[in-house]
Amino acid sequence: MSNRVRLAVVGGQRGAAFGKALESLTDQVVLTAVCDLSSDVLKGWKEKYPEISTFTHYEQLLESPHIDAVFLATPMLIHASQAIQALNAGKHVLSEVIGTHTIEESWKLIEAVKASGLNYMMAENYCYTRSNMMVNHMAQAGKFGEITYAECGYIHDIRNLLHYGDGGLTWRGQYVRDYNGSTYPTHSLGPVAQWLGINKEGGDEFDELVTVNSKSRASSKYFLEHFGTEHTASQADFWNQGDSSTTLIRTKKGVLISLRVDIQSSRPHNMVHYGLQGTEGAYLAPRFDGEDPLVWLEKDYKGSHYGEDGQHPEWNSLWKYEDQWEHPLWQQWSETAMSTGHGGGDFFVIQEFVSSILEKRKPAVDVYDAVTWSSVFPLSVQSVASGGAPVKFVDFLKGKS
Repeated sequence: MSNRVRLAVVGGQRGAAFGKALESLTDQVVLTAVCDLSSDVLKGWKEKYPEISTFTHYEQLLESPHIDAVFLATPMLIHASQAIQALNAGKHVLSEVIGTHTIEESWKLIEAVKASGLNYMMAENYCYTRSNMMVNHMAQAGKFGEITYAECGYIHDIRNLLHYGDGGLTWRGQYVRDYNGSTYPTHSLGPVAQWLGINKEGGDEFDELVTVNSKSRASSKYFLEHFGTEHTASQADFWNQGDSSTTLIRTKKGVLISLRVDIQSSRPHNMVHYGLQGTEGAYLAPRFDGEDPLVWLEKDYKGSHYGEDGQHPEWNSLWKYEDQWEHPLWQQWSETAMSTGHGGGDFFVIQEFVSSILEKRKPAVDVYDAVTWSSVFPLSVQSVASGGAPVKFVDFLKGKS
């Protein structure tokens, strides 16, 4: 390999969102190929990047000796199988979320990574937003004291993405139809897992979860309004996934995590729904655009804890602490990162992935993170199906080398 990673984007339509991030890292990565089922999508890529190769068959792309790594921007439920194929073909893998959706394929993915000796990273871009990285920096330094509670949520109405123009279901529509659990957990859970040091030396581990879901109403209402009563999806019993899913996770060190996933309810997008509580401070993410993230640190409060002196604790803007606690990566790359998507996260996942390959080290979000965070999908489905019974997490770290 040269001093640049030769990268292929698999899933050209979705992958196009990462174009700016790729263009900003040309000293580390070169776009070599794009794979997509649509010839029109490939034509658009070829017009913009005439030097790349294009493929309509994934297997043919994997045979190319001119590709070092693949970026999987494909439908969620095939991420694991495609990642395993790529690793077996000698390619490093960057996969969009979630990484796996069954326990069986999680084990297979771990074995493929171990057998290949190659890098696998899950592209959880929400771990890299400015506020989430700053909170992580503070948490690792103990500024919140001993953490006892965290909350997180992915609340984003994507019903327009559940169907094609003729009303047929997209892959997103198919999994909302077929599964009932916390089916898209990692945008929410990934940052919290990093704050708690889940799976890391000296950190914590997930122990057990309980998931309870609401009834399903929002998608049937949407399809009724858009496609009429004759469309089967306009019937409430068509959809398995409840409108809102709440999962409670207990860690082995006794931290409680509240995780909400809602991709159907009619409301504005709440991209950064997070909270953190420790013995010496707390964090509260903004609930709408324009609101500052808030933090309270006990050491900065001079009054009584309980307000006996007529004073009461008040939140401060997180940005009050930026001079001291801005994450070093944001200090270095902020201007470049903010020109890309997901609050800079798209840039940082590409940068971390290619850097880990060039530096011959494990990526920040490795295969064990990917399968642990993603396992909330199948475990939550199991919990919902059993009436909200507790379900133990799988010990994927067993036998880790």
